[in-house]
Amino acid sequence: MARSLNKCMIIGNLGRDPEMRYTPQGTAVTSFSVAVSRSFNSRDGEQQEETDWFRVTAWNKLAEIANQYLTKGQRVYVEGRVSMRMWDGNDGQKHGSLELTASDLMMLSAKGEMAAVGAGVGSGRDEAFGGGDVDTDDIPF
Repeated sequence: MARSLNKCMIIGNLGRDPEMRYTPQGTAVTSFSVAVSRSFNSRDGEQQEETDWFRVTAWNKLAEIANQYLTKGQRVYVEGRVSMRMWDGNDGQKHGSLELTASDLMMLSAKGEMAAVGAGVGSGRDEAFGGGDVDTDDIPF
């Protein structure tokens, strides 16, 4: 029997503070968005940046941890399964968003600490991920 795999790993910056709520059965659910950017050179040699936004949902104990420790702008690693949600907007246009149901997350910057966007020399703790000190004006959200 053939098996399938749906696994997504992202490293990016939180676009907003997490929002936690509870289901009627008392299960914790936390939602937040993560911006994942990449830089590349266009055909004419001009440097371009492209950002993909992921809506992330964490459940149970992971939801409580995300709500307690994550803040807007913070650099984070999230692992889980991805799905595409489509809907018709009020304007009649089709809309879609990438949604990631988190199974694991790792904070790559301290709570309240902004993380670097893009590659560069880090300050040690998350150097492998291009983190480090950054001016908040450098974050694209």
